[in-house]
Amino acid sequence: MNEKEVEEAAVDVMPKQDLSWIPNLFKKRVCTTFVEDSFSNGGRCQCGATRDSHPSVALGDYFSTAIVSHWDSTQHSSEQPTDAYGELEFAGAGKRHSYFLRLSSTTDPSMVFNIMRRHWKLGQPNLVVSVVGGEGRSKVKSWVREVLRQGLVKAAQSTGAWIITSGLREGIGKCVGEAVRDHAAAVSSVTFNKVVPIGIAPWGMVHNRQQLIDSEGSFPAKYFVQNTPRATCSLDNNYKAFLLVDDGTEGRKGGEVSFRGRLEDYISRQRPAGSSSIDIPVLNMLISGGISMVEALEISLKNSMPWLVLASSGGLANLVSDIVENVQSAPMSSFGGAENEEGSPNIELRERITTKVKKHFPSEQDMDKLVDKVLSIYQNKDLISIYHAEGVDDFDTVMLKVLVQASKQRVSVSTNPYVDELKLAVTWNRVDIAKSELFSGNIDWKYEDLEESMTDALENDKPQFVRLFIDNGLSIVSYLTYGRLEGLYDSISKTSQAGMLLQHLLEERINESNDRTCQVSLYEVSQLLEDLLGEVCQPFYRSVLQVEATSTKRKALKKACKVLKEECIYRKNMCRHPWLGLFLWSVLQNRGEMAIFCWEMCGESVLTALGGCKLLRELSKLEIETEAKHSMKELATKFECMAHDVFSTCYQTKASYSYKLLIRKSYLWGDATCLKMALTADARLFFSHDGVQSLLSQIWWGDMERGTELWKLVLTMIIPPLLYTDLIDFKKAENAEEVKSVMVPPPPPSATYNNYGETVFSFNDIKHHEGDHEDLNNIRRSTKAGTAMNSQPRKGLIWVSRWKQFWYAPVTSFIGNVVMYFLFLFLYAYVLLVDFKPPPPEGPAVSEYVLYFWVFTIVCEEIRETFIVGSKTFGQRLMLYAQDVWNKFDVLAISLFIAGMCCRMFSWSFNFGRGILCMDYMVFTLRLIHIFAIHRQLGPKIIILGKMIKDAFFFLFFLAVWLSAYGVANQALLYQYDPSPDRAFRRVLYRPYLHIFGQIPVEEIDTGKYWDRDCTDNLTLINEGKEPCRDTSHNWLVVILLVIFLLVTNILLVNLLIATFSYTFSKVQERSDTYWKFQRYTLIVEYHSRPTLAPPFIILSHINLLIKRNLRKVASTKIHRFALQLKGRDANKLVKWETFQKENFLALENKKRRGTDSERLKRMTAKVDGVIKQVGEIRDVDRRLRALESDMEYCTSSLQWIMEALSQSSTVKVTKAHPTRKASGISASIEK
Repeated sequence: MNEKEVEEAAVDVMPKQDLSWIPNLFKKRVCTTFVEDSFSNGGRCQCGATRDSHPSVALGDYFSTAIVSHWDSTQHSSEQPTDAYGELEFAGAGKRHSYFLRLSSTTDPSMVFNIMRRHWKLGQPNLVVSVVGGEGRSKVKSWVREVLRQGLVKAAQSTGAWIITSGLREGIGKCVGEAVRDHAAAVSSVTFNKVVPIGIAPWGMVHNRQQLIDSEGSFPAKYFVQNTPRATCSLDNNYKAFLLVDDGTEGRKGGEVSFRGRLEDYISRQRPAGSSSIDIPVLNMLISGGISMVEALEISLKNSMPWLVLASSGGLANLVSDIVENVQSAPMSSFGGAENEEGSPNIELRERITTKVKKHFPSEQDMDKLVDKVLSIYQNKDLISIYHAEGVDDFDTVMLKVLVQASKQRVSVSTNPYVDELKLAVTWNRVDIAKSELFSGNIDWKYEDLEESMTDALENDKPQFVRLFIDNGLSIVSYLTYGRLEGLYDSISKTSQAGMLLQHLLEERINESNDRTCQVSLYEVSQLLEDLLGEVCQPFYRSVLQVEATSTKRKALKKACKVLKEECIYRKNMCRHPWLGLFLWSVLQNRGEMAIFCWEMCGESVLTALGGCKLLRELSKLEIETEAKHSMKELATKFECMAHDVFSTCYQTKASYSYKLLIRKSYLWGDATCLKMALTADARLFFSHDGVQSLLSQIWWGDMERGTELWKLVLTMIIPPLLYTDLIDFKKAENAEEVKSVMVPPPPPSATYNNYGETVFSFNDIKHHEGDHEDLNNIRRSTKAGTAMNSQPRKGLIWVSRWKQFWYAPVTSFIGNVVMYFLFLFLYAYVLLVDFKPPPPEGPAVSEYVLYFWVFTIVCEEIRETFIVGSKTFGQRLMLYAQDVWNKFDVLAISLFIAGMCCRMFSWSFNFGRGILCMDYMVFTLRLIHIFAIHRQLGPKIIILGKMIKDAFFFLFFLAVWLSAYGVANQALLYQYDPSPDRAFRRVLYRPYLHIFGQIPVEEIDTGKYWDRDCTDNLTLINEGKEPCRDTSHNWLVVILLVIFLLVTNILLVNLLIATFSYTFSKVQERSDTYWKFQRYTLIVEYHSRPTLAPPFIILSHINLLIKRNLRKVASTKIHRFALQLKGRDANKLVKWETFQKENFLALENKKRRGTDSERLKRMTAKVDGVIKQVGEIRDVDRRLRALESDMEYCTSSLQWIMEALSQSSTVKVTKAHPTRKASGISASIEK
């Protein structure tokens, strides 16, 4: 046993380049005893080889030769290391190489199976079909070829099967090879790889086998296919692998039969890929065949191997089909049982079988022996199925039924006789067979019957079966426990991206707990989802493990280790949200079809689709393989489109409910919202939807009418009393109530206004989220009461509400910040240009102090935005702040300002500080670009500008290479010696750069031109800084280099930059509107969260917030911006409405899909197949009627004979004549 494990390990780990281990494991057979063949006059041994081809040892033992009359492979041959293995190239075939191996007939089949799977990479089969019969050069019938092409190979492709034949270019082996070749030409390479034809042939029957011999292996061996003599046959080039079985004979058939049987038996005890419930089914298929195959058929049936016999194919197949269908056992009687005292079959049955054998093989000499074997075959007829070419069922359906029937013979007790058939259908991924044969409504399936198959379907990515099981009564709530969910995550491939991440997290827990037997648990899943989703939602599965959601990673790990060391009772509990759990599991594995099905079954479809998009895009960033990365991005885009389309259906149905979907906190996704998830998922297409933009516009304008002119807003900010005129239109009471009803139904009078959903649009709600509940609730109640009871509310309240309606709108905050920022830049420029005084005590001026205070208020706002707003930890806030490019601009501008301010205070660094402040002014000015991102025309252009800047960096790289190359060469040619670094830098880099823009100092470069400048050749003066004179010896080369430089830079590189910019512009311009709408959201969120006042007056808002947070202890709820908390009936109503809209969307998509040409062709094909099936049924009925008619004629003639015998007998006296047949009436009815 240990030796066998060592051999398997060698097969598994040895590299392809070093195959010296193969001859040590696999052997060939050589005849060691010459046993004379009586028909060859002493020139040939019974092994088939000539006397001359035998070694001297085999010819020297005359005594053994004299006493031995029959040559035996095991006794008269010995094993030696194999000398034929490697890859096989068929000359002129133009196909990829096949594998071949010469091995002894006594080789352990486990070694062969391992090398086929692990070294030849053939893959674990789901089915093995062993085709026997039809050998030799007899012509195969045309309809048999069609059965092999349309039936066998097609079924093998659909099930992922190995097809085993002799692999020779004769008989059935050649027909199977041609069928595989024709099938490969009609399907894709991925589908064709599922069909694995394997040839098992006797080594002595292979023509030109000497071409395969190489003791060191052949990679490849070139094999020529030729017309062969009758004794040998060439290999067929359509097979992927050849096992050449050597029993020491030459030109003798049958040497591979015993090894083939042992290999098939070994395979039948293995498990298919990804399945742990059934063994690999092995099916033998008999086509034609001679008497020599009767013994192999008998032995195979005794080993309970199922057989499928192709009726009417000739030879032995006709005999077997005849006795199985037409021979019946003798009935039991009182005077003669079915068996006699010796236990042999009764005489009548033997006579019937003898008649059939003589009919099909009349020239057989040893008839009694053949009848005995056929009788043994008949006793195992339950394992034999007959296939008629004109039958009703498809070939793969027949194979399934044959294998199931055989499994029922092996396993007598089963809870449901159809469970094995279902397992095979799942293994083969044939949902069509399962629908038509198993789930047609005639079988009562129980939960226990479907449970194991459901697990196989999930683990092996077969969503159609999952859908089938759910449609037929499998409860996903009862099925998916937390323990089973952990098992599904543990089954994820360790080579996938999610599998590697889970294993990394598992190793961390193993190191913490020191438990090496750990498997993937919900802790690793929770941590992985948290790493991928970030802070968009609360962690998953923390409550199941009794870990607090706000715990740090270290505390969560310790708590999880403690819980998992104990008895994990939670694993028996039902999963709270089973479809969401399966959706996340499918998305992490990038299983598109399975994930989409789980999404269809899951609630909150818009948010779930966006969540899948987020996960896939985060995984694609970590993925290294290009194909997997591309697949993830495609699936993420598909989920984004699905979220967009479902929300579009919702928005078209009812806009107010669709707004709720965008900002509602999801209980399913840990308080995440659609807008927040879409932002983190970079779902630009979703943000470009009109419904999302309509919601953002309502938030942006607050209680003011959309489309109010800009000059009216600015004028009102300058002259606040204009608020109480009709200059600015505000929403009417009815519109305000309608807008609020968009977010939440009107609450009862006793309800408190703690729902942020009511406060998204109006100033009152924004103020409410600032924390001043008491005053504003009184205002809100008074305002609403006045609106309901009196059309003339109190004048004082209108003034207060109008004031807050204007100033609490985000658009007002934005315009105020823009205006004040322009004033800030104006003040900054004034200080730099006009009022920048010397260091203390003369300066700074008052205006500069005002500038310092202004920058101080900007710093305070940045600190508030970064470290105060939000519920995240300090590190999380800092990372989130650093992700924004414009925040980095702010940090740079503030840092430069502080550095410049400090330097300008000292005389020794005054000029340096002034230079820093001048550069800082440029940074502050560039910050204006972000402010104008809200503009519909300028916003997309800003995005294009950012893309072009990235392109310009690549251009500058090429330009720098060419500049340095030309500049150094030009300087060295013009000046032999110039030690001045300043002049060298200007002439090497700065001067060539100016050449691009047309500034070419010809007098300085061309020595043929006069240059009015003092120079010297004295090295001492040159070292002191004097201008060196030019070298005139290379003037021609300098001019040529200048021409080439201008040609490359001004024509090639500049035009390359222009072309790149044009491509970027056209590419971004196509989706500029989508980009702008996505960018607009971030700007609206920013100004929605800002205080109303702009710097420098924002310090007053900061003082107000400081008093509220620290002194009055009023919590801020503005951190929950764009969030609606729905509970109870309202939440259920919204979820049901969303689910209904999703179903409408799916129904519409299904209708569109059914209207496509491909679906119409599928339906037409199904109808034609149905017609063909009915015709086949009619033919079957006709055949049965003919058989019944034949039996009736026999019974009629027998009765007639009995009547005649009785009428002539003197024993029985009858007084009444026997009845006569009314032939005329019957014939008339038949004519009708």
